[in-house]
Amino acid sequence: MGRERKEQAVYSDRPIDIDLLFYGDSIVETKKLSLPHPQLQKRNFVLFPLRDIAATFKHPLLKKTIEELTAETPDAEIPEKQSKWLKNPQAAYTFSTHNYIAIEGNIGAGKTTLATKISEDFNAKLILERFKDNPFLPKFYEDQARYAFPLEMSFLADRYQQLLDDIGQYDLFKDFMIADYDSQKSLIFAKVTLSEEEYSLYQKLHGIMYREIARPDLYVYLYQNTERLLENIKKRGRSYEQDISESYLIDINKGYLNMIKNKRGNNVKIIDISGLDFVESRADYLKVLDALQAVE
Repeated sequence: MGRERKEQAVYSDRPIDIDLLFYGDSIVETKKLSLPHPQLQKRNFVLFPLRDIAATFKHPLLKKTIEELTAETPDAEIPEKQSKWLKNPQAAYTFSTHNYIAIEGNIGAGKTTLATKISEDFNAKLILERFKDNPFLPKFYEDQARYAFPLEMSFLADRYQQLLDDIGQYDLFKDFMIADYDSQKSLIFAKVTLSEEEYSLYQKLHGIMYREIARPDLYVYLYQNTERLLENIKKRGRSYEQDISESYLIDINKGYLNMIKNKRGNNVKIIDISGLDFVESRADYLKVLDALQAVE
C-alpha cells in the first residue's frame, strides 16, 4: 500500500494498519509481536465487530469469551456501524477497454514480472515468451556473428506459433490478454544482430508470417536505464546473459524507441521505471498502474 512508517507520539491517519488479534490459541511474546493483542479487551472498536463474528471465541490468556469481554470492557465509547462498504483499491484500475496488451522492454526491464502481476491482479490471460527452450540463445551470447541468424529465425518461428495459438484461443473466464512481448520485437533485435543482407531477408519473412496476426490495442514500453538493466541481469543470474555488454543494451533500446516513433495512434505508452521498483514496492507498482490508466 506504500505506507511509510513515521515515529509519532500520537495516533495519526495511516494508509493501512493491520493488527493481529489472535492466532488460534497461540500465545506469543517477542519484541515484534504479542499474541493475543495486549490491548484488544480495552477497545470497543475492536470488541464490537469481533463479537459480531466470534462471540463465543475464548481469549487464551484471560479465559473469557468475546461476549464476556465486551460486557466488562472499561471503554465507554460506543462504535457506530457504518453503511459504507470497504472498497478494493484495485477497483480504481480497469483495463476493460483493452482486449490485448503487450508489455515490452529491454533485457532485464521487468516486462515478464509486470505482465504476470497484472494478469494475476486483474484476471487476464497471460502470454509469456518461451525463450528458455531456445538452444541457440546461450550460443549466441558466446559467438554473436555465427549464431545471430539461426537465433533470430528460431525466435521468429517460435513467437509466430505461440501468438497464433494463444491469441486465437479466447478464454471465456479471462477479461483480456496480456503478453510480455510483441511481434515487432523480432525486428528490433534482428536489426541489431543481423547483417544488412540477412536483415532484409528476415524482414520479408516477418512481413509474410505476421500479416494476419492480431496487434495489441495497447503497447507499453518499460524504459529502464542501462545501469539498472545490468544490475537486474546480474541479479537474476542467467549464466548466458552475464556477458551482455552495455553497448548492446543501448542499441536495443534505440531500436525500440525508433520503432515506437513510427507507430501511429495513441495506443503506445512509454513508462520510465528507472527510479521505480514495482517488485518490492507496492507504491511503485501503483505508480505504474496509474501511468497505464492515463491511456484509458
